[in-house]
Amino acid sequence: MPQPPHEPTEQPGHSGHAHGHGHSHGHGPAAPVSKHLRKVIAAVLIPFATAVFVGMAVLWPGGAPEHERTGVGFDRQTQQGKVIALVNVDCKSVNASQVPATGDTSTPEGREATAAQTGECKKATVEVGTGPDKGRAFFEIVQPGAPRQLANGQEVVVAYAPDAPRDLQYSVIDLNRKFPMALLAGIFAVAVVVVGRMRGLFALIALVVSFGILTLFILPAILQGSNPLLVAVIGASAIMLIALYMCHGLTARTSVAVLGTLVSLLLIGLLGSLFIDWAFLSGNTDDNTGLIHGLYPHIDMSGLLLAGVIIGSLGVLDDVTVTQTSAVWELHQADPSMGPRGLYRAAIRIGRDHIASVVNTLVLAYAGAALPLLLLFSIANSSMGSVANSELVAEEIVRTLVGSIGLVASVPVTTALAALVVSADRPGAAASTSAPAPARGGRGRGRRRKR
Repeated sequence: MPQPPHEPTEQPGHSGHAHGHGHSHGHGPAAPVSKHLRKVIAAVLIPFATAVFVGMAVLWPGGAPEHERTGVGFDRQTQQGKVIALVNVDCKSVNASQVPATGDTSTPEGREATAAQTGECKKATVEVGTGPDKGRAFFEIVQPGAPRQLANGQEVVVAYAPDAPRDLQYSVIDLNRKFPMALLAGIFAVAVVVVGRMRGLFALIALVVSFGILTLFILPAILQGSNPLLVAVIGASAIMLIALYMCHGLTARTSVAVLGTLVSLLLIGLLGSLFIDWAFLSGNTDDNTGLIHGLYPHIDMSGLLLAGVIIGSLGVLDDVTVTQTSAVWELHQADPSMGPRGLYRAAIRIGRDHIASVVNTLVLAYAGAALPLLLLFSIANSSMGSVANSELVAEEIVRTLVGSIGLVASVPVTTALAALVVSADRPGAAASTSAPAPARGGRGRGRRRKR
C-alpha cells in the first residue's frame, strides 16, 4: 500500500527523519545552494542577529516604570465582580438623570434625559470578587438606554477610586469576557495545529514568543524612555528572526526571506520617518495617547507612531517574503535549467498577484479599524479633502501607504535575492540531494525534494 507523501518542513529546526523518505523538511539535507553562498548568507545574518540580541540586552527595561495612578481611562485600579441581584426601579425615584432646566428635548442629551426620567431603570447589586474589599457589595443603576446592560449572575469588571466617598468608590466599567475570549483562542490554536500539524504548532510557539517580546521588551523599553524607533527596529528584527526560523527552519531559503524582510523594514522605517515629520504628525491624537503623554512626557509620540508602523507591517511582510522565496525555489526545482532572469520573471508574475491582494487587504484592514471615525466624518458631511487632512485620518493614511510601499518593494527585492541565490547552485552541490528515491507503489511519491 503506498504511503502518503511526508510533509516537508514539518519539524523545523531538526535534521533527522531520513527513514527512507529521501527528502528534506526544509531543515534536513542541505539547501540547493553552494557551500560558498551559504557562508556568505551566514556572514550577513549572524552579525545581524548578534547585533539584534545584544541590542535587546542593552535596552532591556526590566519592567514598566511605576507611576501614581490617575484614575482616568485604562489607568484605574480594577477588580473583578459579579451581579448578585437585579431589580427594576423607577428612574425618577433614583435620580438616574435630570431633564435640562430649559426642558429642551431637541438635543440628543435632552431626549435621553427625558426618557431616563420616565423610563424604568435597573438597580444591580454587585459583589466585589477580588482585592482587599472582596465580598463588599455596592449598587449600580443601569438606565434603559445604556449601551451596557447587566444581567443577574453577570461577571463584571469594577473600578476602584480610593479617594471617593465610600458609597462611590466602586463602579462597573466593563463586562468580564475572559471565557469567550479564551474559548475563541483555544479554537484558533486547535484549528492551526490540526491543519498545519507540526508547522502550525511551531507557528503558535512563535506567536507566543512574539507577544512576549512585545510585552516584555518593546512596550516597557519605550515607557522607560528608550528611543521608540530603535526599540521597534530591534524588537521587530528579533520577532522576525525567531518567527521565520522557527516556522520554516534553518535553511538558505528562510535566510533569503529574512534578508528580504530586513531590506523592506529599513525602507518602511526611512519612508515613515520622512513623511511623519513632513506631514507634522504628532502621534498624540486621542484620549489614550494623550494619557500616555501626560504620564510619560519624555516619550517621543511621533517616534511611537513610527514604531507602530514598523511593527504593524512586519506580519504581512513575513508572508510576502516567505511566499516569494518559496515560489522561486519551487520554480527552480521544476526547471533547474532556468537562469536568474527566467526565475525572476516567472516569480515576479506570482508576486504581482500577491501585491494586488495584500495591498487591498492592508487598506481594508485599516479602514475597518477606523470605520466609526469615518462614519463620524460622513455624518458631519465633511469633504474627502478635509477628512484626509485631519491628523486622525492622516496618521492612518501615512501608516497604510508607507506599509504598502514596503510590501510592494519586498516582492522584487526578495524575488531578486532568491533568484540569484538559488540559480548560483552548482550541479555537483545539489546532485546528492536530487537523486530519486525508490518509487513507492509505482507512483513515484518518494522522490527526494530539494529545499
